[in-house]
Amino acid sequence: DQTPTLIFDEIDQGLGGRVGHVVGQKLWQLAAAHQVLCITHLPQLAGFGDAHFRVEKQVRGRRTVTSAATLPAAARLVELAEMLGGDSAANRQSAAELLELVAVSKQGTKARKPR
Repeated sequence: DQTPTLIFDEIDQGLGGRVGHVVGQKLWQLAAAHQVLCITHLPQLAGFGDAHFRVEKQVRGRRTVTSAATLPAAARLVELAEMLGGDSAANRQSAAELLELVAVSKQGTKARKPR
């Protein structure tokens, strides 16, 4: 396959957390040969990204403005907590556990070539 970049927009629609985790594994495997961009609202899927961006739309006067920012590790944890239902200590703990589960899944998944 010669397609360098794959873009998935809300690939998580209709999926639950367990299936989202499996889809995340598959997308991560695809990233061995492609650049994968995925727009998702499912933290189980977002946890598999090597980079995490927060995209926001705001209305300013009569204009809608979209911004994107790369999240460092601490901000990523907060964002995943928000995706789980809100920035609380319990959700931050769940987000940390989710990232640990993803790390274990990545180790057990077919090895990727570095990009």
